[in-house]
Amino acid sequence: MTQSPEKISLSRLRAIVGGAIGNLVEWYDWYAYSAFALYFSASFFPAGNATAQLLNTAGVFALGFLMRPIGGWLFGHIADKSGRKKSMTWSVLLMSFGSLLIAFTPTYETIGILAPVVLLVARLLQGLSVGGEYGVSATYLSEMASRNRRGFYSSFQYVTLIGGQLIALGIQLILQSQLSDAQLHAWGWRIPFIIGAVLSVIALYLRSSLQETPSFALQQTKQKEQKGTIRELLKHPRAILTVVGLTLGGTLAFYTYTTYMQKFLVNTVHLTKEQSTMLSFISLLLFALLQPFLGALSDRIGRRPLLIGFGVLGVICTVPLLTALSHTSSLWIAFLLLMAALIIVSGYTSINAVVKAELFPAEVRALGVGLPYALTVAIFGGSAEYIALWLKKIGHESWFYWYITGCIGISLLVYVLMRDTKHSSKLNEEIS
Repeated sequence: MTQSPEKISLSRLRAIVGGAIGNLVEWYDWYAYSAFALYFSASFFPAGNATAQLLNTAGVFALGFLMRPIGGWLFGHIADKSGRKKSMTWSVLLMSFGSLLIAFTPTYETIGILAPVVLLVARLLQGLSVGGEYGVSATYLSEMASRNRRGFYSSFQYVTLIGGQLIALGIQLILQSQLSDAQLHAWGWRIPFIIGAVLSVIALYLRSSLQETPSFALQQTKQKEQKGTIRELLKHPRAILTVVGLTLGGTLAFYTYTTYMQKFLVNTVHLTKEQSTMLSFISLLLFALLQPFLGALSDRIGRRPLLIGFGVLGVICTVPLLTALSHTSSLWIAFLLLMAALIIVSGYTSINAVVKAELFPAEVRALGVGLPYALTVAIFGGSAEYIALWLKKIGHESWFYWYITGCIGISLLVYVLMRDTKHSSKLNEEIS
């Protein structure tokens, strides 16, 4: 019996909500590390200069990113070969284990060098998990959305990605109000990682009840032997290079204004930790709410105009915005400058997932989205915080502003030269 359009629409909506919530939990676990690094850095590394301790935790953060390409390959292969649902279920389970390791690892004073080693192992596992999460969830949300609403529905990947960071910051605000600074440094920082492990179990339950996408079901009937393999992926070199190019500037800008910004506000702008957390929370909340509007706009005018808008404004405004932000002493001016930057970045974040998914056929879509993206993020997004802190340490912090500008400029060339995927989408050839 054929389902009514209403039932199909409701089923599609439930699947998108279920996939998005699991994505939120994964990214909460990932961002809790960055949000609480200000408090736990001294627990895992020898006492000394505070910036040096942050540099060490940033180094572990960057190494976690190196696992993301492996995760993008592993979980992308599983998704294209065995199903999107199976891949997303395994990735959230791995993330839960990584959070538990961080939560219960003894301090450097207790077990010495083993403390940062265990922290590194936990972060590598989380990097493996989140490396697979992006490509598979982007594929799942894009395939479950109707043809004329893909930009809107797939934008919820970044709504939940940012939402994960918001929950981490929200928990930080609560703990800052309920615990003393000494308690947070001593043991309070462990609480968010315990919460993350519990939330991962909930996400695991939600994902176990998801339905498979029509595109995956359709490609299963083709019985291709090379589904989800590197060999099959390499048949699409233009799409691979496009993913790398369009990600380069966007991921660097995104991690600068979200993950690194909290430390920038403390170390460079000289706000308190509490002020930095509150400012980051409010700006990220507005940033998240903006994503669906721009995603819906791309369904009307296409993807390229938004990407080109980000590229042009990013090249022109990055240095002035960060320079002004570094010299301000006003919370309101800092907020307005940060929001201006995030609005610019939204031209990339709101639609980058669907653009990548529209470049590849179903048999290598999750791998095609996940692997080249993860490689680019590992090199540029994962190193952003470390490079910024290192340049600050040697007295040339402004060089980082120009580095971001140059990377966005390279991406702008890609946006100008690429076709608009709204009209050339591989998804248009499948079930709509």
